[in-house]
Amino acid sequence: MRLEPRTHSVTIAAAALLAALPLGARAEPAPIRLALIEGLSGSFANAGEAVHRNIAWAVERVNARGGVKLPGGARRLELLRLDSKGASEEALSMFRAAVDQGVGFVLQGNSSATAAALLDAVNKHNAREPGRQALFLNYSAVDPVLTNEKCSFWHFRFDAHADMRLAALMDVLAADRGVKRVYLIGQDYSFGQHVVRKSREMLAARRPDIEVVGEELHPLGRIKDFLPYASKIKLSGAQAVVTGNWGNDLTLLIRSAREAGLDAKFYTFYGNALGAPAAIGEAGVGKVLAVAEWHPNAGTASSDAFYASFRQRFPQPADDYVHARMQAMVELLVQSMEKAGSAEPARVARAMEGASYDGRTLGGFHSGRMRASDHQFIQPLYVSQMQRAGGDGTRFDNEGSGYGFKTVRYLTAQATEQPTNCRMQRP
Repeated sequence: MRLEPRTHSVTIAAAALLAALPLGARAEPAPIRLALIEGLSGSFANAGEAVHRNIAWAVERVNARGGVKLPGGARRLELLRLDSKGASEEALSMFRAAVDQGVGFVLQGNSSATAAALLDAVNKHNAREPGRQALFLNYSAVDPVLTNEKCSFWHFRFDAHADMRLAALMDVLAADRGVKRVYLIGQDYSFGQHVVRKSREMLAARRPDIEVVGEELHPLGRIKDFLPYASKIKLSGAQAVVTGNWGNDLTLLIRSAREAGLDAKFYTFYGNALGAPAAIGEAGVGKVLAVAEWHPNAGTASSDAFYASFRQRFPQPADDYVHARMQAMVELLVQSMEKAGSAEPARVARAMEGASYDGRTLGGFHSGRMRASDHQFIQPLYVSQMQRAGGDGTRFDNEGSGYGFKTVRYLTAQATEQPTNCRMQRP
């Protein structure tokens, strides 16, 4: 009992000393740490580094305006780089390292297989250790199962899932009455397999007259020469190719298609960057299509200002790959923390469910809604087509290639929404 007055007096003395210190000398509240677990080396390092640039810039923008405003004072965001080397086992090791350090927010996206492994690990960790739970924010892993059969209270997806993206592409392909023969090719893992299978289903429903003349799955990240694949596609007589390939698997495929003299349109998820426009060059004008939540030639003043700001921060042509959804992810996380008045993951998750993001912090050009039922972010989509830069609707090029992308179809957020069979278990 005698210790209590002494303890109390020491606390008062410490508080008085702190108050007497100059403002700049006071202890700054601990930053809120975000763990980016991504392949930053290996076959898909270019895709991982592109993600890091986008999220680092989003973090910088939040910190520049004072950080996250919480009851105990504003707190900065701190981004940790954890290299999974493109392997799921390494990603799980990085996750364990992050939660051992008390990190409550894990970010990943490149590879749906890795995302599924991480999601399982997050669910098990949170059940075992309710005192130090973690939230999984997914910016690119688009296998629909992640917000359907595998949906979780602890997982939020900020990219349109594969069926949402593919439906937009297939609508454009189906409208091209000149296409009669299509080739399907993808990476041999959950996402690539799904895109090939679902493409066949959607084509049959929209254009039963189209013949699928080939269907191919190749090892993920291990093919260095796609010329045999491109030659096979050419021999099939395909007039269009549908692929979910990303990273070097897409760039090398398109480069080989050019070398093989393949005269076909490419309907892609990611054909607008990471070297693809330069790889295909003039042969891609009017023939390479991509789908995304936004692209630099979206055509509004606020969009132009946002893009100019990114290019000022990252002026090298090779760094020119900006994602509005990754900015929205960080902004909605901050908005949810401030609404919850806390950086505690479960409270943040509840605040994020059903939350709308009006895009104000991005200049007002991109908005969306986090659907509470499955934690799928609902946002607009653009289908765009490769053109020479400088023409109508193609003011900006990609990666200094001289080629940019022009909108051929815009879908509102409502138009992209699809049903879910999620049966979420909430704590």
